Amino acid sequence: MRPLFGRAFASLTSRLVLTTVALVLLVALLIGAAATALLNRQLNHQIDDDLRRTPNRVALFDGPGSDDSPPAGQAGGGQGPEEGEFDTRGRGPESVVAMFTTGEQVGSVVGFGPGTEKGLTDDQLGVLAEVPADDDIHEVDLPDLGTYRVIARTDGTQVGVVGLPTAQADEAISSLIGWETLLIALGALLALGGALLLVRRQLRPLTEVAATAHRVADLPLAEGDIDLSDRVPERLTDERTEVGKVGAALNTLLAHVETSLEARHRSELQVRQFVADASHELRTPLATIAGYTELARRRPDEVNVRTALSKVEEESGRMTSLVEDMLLLARLDAGRGLEREPVDLTRLLVEAVDDARVVGPDHRWRLELPTDVAQPIEVTGDEQRLHQVVTNLLTNARKHTPAGTTVTLTVRADGFDVHDDGPGFPPDFVDHAFERFARLDQARERTGGAGLGLALVEAIVRSHGGTVAITCASAGTTVEVRLR
Repeated sequence: MRPLFGRAFASLTSRLVLTTVALVLLVALLIGAAATALLNRQLNHQIDDDLRRTPNRVALFDGPGSDDSPPAGQAGGGQGPEEGEFDTRGRGPESVVAMFTTGEQVGSVVGFGPGTEKGLTDDQLGVLAEVPADDDIHEVDLPDLGTYRVIARTDGTQVGVVGLPTAQADEAISSLIGWETLLIALGALLALGGALLLVRRQLRPLTEVAATAHRVADLPLAEGDIDLSDRVPERLTDERTEVGKVGAALNTLLAHVETSLEARHRSELQVRQFVADASHELRTPLATIAGYTELARRRPDEVNVRTALSKVEEESGRMTSLVEDMLLLARLDAGRGLEREPVDLTRLLVEAVDDARVVGPDHRWRLELPTDVAQPIEVTGDEQRLHQVVTNLLTNARKHTPAGTTVTLTVRADGFDVHDDGPGFPPDFVDHAFERFARLDQARERTGGAGLGLALVEAIVRSHGGTVAITCASAGTTVEVRLR
């Protein structure tokens, strides 16, 4: 039973409906209780007013031994009461009148008309005798008669008690409670139906938002290119409402997920392309090695063997360089930290330019130092990797520009620039220059390398917290490296 009961309160609709009905019932009960209490107080107040208007003297029967009939002018006579006497006529059904003196107790119950009096029993008189003569209203329960509101007064020698029944008031209260119970039940049913209708209507937008989330959740998001264009309708994204906040938040989440999935898909394509390019780059030297090995086996003379070994060594070095570059990229992608120590950037760039002059004497090499800085510029990083960045950029400038090109290395306070006045990159290559195994077209034919030089530059600079960018113009190509 408990799981069923728990499921009944699991949905937001059921909880809101039941909460609304409970509040309606609570308010109705409070109003009913207040109305009942006020009516009961008013009816008792009317009874008390009747009792307080009764005079102080009591005229009852003549005493013990009489014929138990009231004298003329009293409750059973045909005349009205004398001044200072109880008037028990017309007091309502079965009013009670009693008088107590030393050693005797007498009293009667008076109905609507003459001859309706009947005596009180000893038990009833005993209850009335305990009523204090303090001129206050008291409520007593008389055996066989019910509840009465009574008042007791004394003239010093005798005590008179008069009371009126609360039966009519109690009946009115009982009738009111019955009607209240019926009306509250009907009101609860109406509240249940109305709340169910209104809550479902108000939560309908939330259902639409949930439907969008379910449709997205059913999409195969594990792999491939994902079409995640499904969104919460704009009319349900008004952030001034609670449902609108949920809808807007879900759209924002879906937009982030879509961007992440697109990035993941691009990464998958890049990995596939990387594997394909790496396989292609390794296939050529492996084929060369296999060919020359076969040549040496078939023609084992000294000349062929020496030539084959030379080629095997050359292609092995090429493969080693390629594999080392790929391993370095993999380590950088994995977030492995580089050395973090002070590096004299000025000295490093001077040495790189000197090396380039030796390797590329057919190019003009220039180094520009800032005139407003007296001390060498230092950066924090891995000196070996930073030297690799400068070497790769100068090597690209040498290999992909014609002889006589001027290559200028400008030192900045936060990095350096490499500029050449060659023909520049093709426009469609600039956006892909830092991709792995990126290759130039025949307009700038390269003379070796696997297309990982700029990819390594970008990865190393990014690992140092810096940025690298390429700009091309008719005046040449500039690579800007900024280190933080």
